[in-house]
Amino acid sequence: MKKDDIIMKMGIVHILDSVVGMPVLSDCPIDMGSNLCDFLKAHIEKFTESDDMKVCQFSDESEVMGLIQNCNAENFVQTSRALCEKLYGIMNSNIDIPAADVAVVVFSAEGVDYFGFLKLNYKTSYTHATKATETGENLNDIILQKAILPSAGQKLSEAFLVNLSNGEILLTEKKFEVNGEKKLYFSELFLECHAPMSQKTKLDIVTKAVEQVNKKYYGDEDTRRKMEVKQAIYDELEEKGSLEVEAVKEKVFKDSPQMQADLEEKLEKYNMEKEIVRPKSEATIKKFQKQHLTTDTGIEITIPMEEYKDPEKVEFITNPDGTISVLIKNIGHLSTR
Repeated sequence: MKKDDIIMKMGIVHILDSVVGMPVLSDCPIDMGSNLCDFLKAHIEKFTESDDMKVCQFSDESEVMGLIQNCNAENFVQTSRALCEKLYGIMNSNIDIPAADVAVVVFSAEGVDYFGFLKLNYKTSYTHATKATETGENLNDIILQKAILPSAGQKLSEAFLVNLSNGEILLTEKKFEVNGEKKLYFSELFLECHAPMSQKTKLDIVTKAVEQVNKKYYGDEDTRRKMEVKQAIYDELEEKGSLEVEAVKEKVFKDSPQMQADLEEKLEKYNMEKEIVRPKSEATIKKFQKQHLTTDTGIEITIPMEEYKDPEKVEFITNPDGTISVLIKNIGHLSTR
């Protein structure tokens, strides 16, 4: 969802700071000026364009679903207050859940109306403060501010949008400790919906499973083999824009039915043995775009994958004594920084 496609209609801000002991709830909507709109739009774009986003549906018992379904222009303020009171109750019982301001908004994008709930977790930073001394002199100081909102460039830890035409939820969340256990409280306790894994989580599971199987059969010291595995995953993402588990299994472990079977077994526990992962963010696949090498003498080498694949640019030579030489060829210009 791009910010240029978003048209803000209504918004309100509530303060959920557990230090206060009670939520500080607003009684009226805010003026949706251009700067504020740009700030909120940037956050909506940031999380909806991320591969951390999940798509899910409310359970039939969800209290939040009922509130949103019955929300209209007349009861928008009351609906937003009820949602924040519910969330604050969960936060107040679990001190690890961070304090935040919450922006509740209604907007449209590409002709579809959405209800949005953006939890703006506080961060700590320094700012200036001006005060008068006892003698009446002006004193500028630096103070610690513990309720700084995330900038427009930061991705929110918790937020959701509801498509008001079909009830679909677009969700981003993070685990926090609840009753001594790390839990996705936002979806499980607050929204009461079942959230499937995000594309980023799926990609991490597949790549980690491939690495574990490779390590089992080749050990942890076979650097060349590790690079081959990384290249195979990169090639699949580059060619198809997705990662098909069946194709990866056959490409990475083409000569070993046993390794293929091991990979399938690892992924079965997640019901992902036939999965097709479709990341859409460049940041998600960035780690596959370069080979990062570190020698036992501390030399670090970073090779773009396209250069690594070209034998006219890079060559790995195994010496008679078992050591490895890396030959970088046809350099037209060297720079330093």
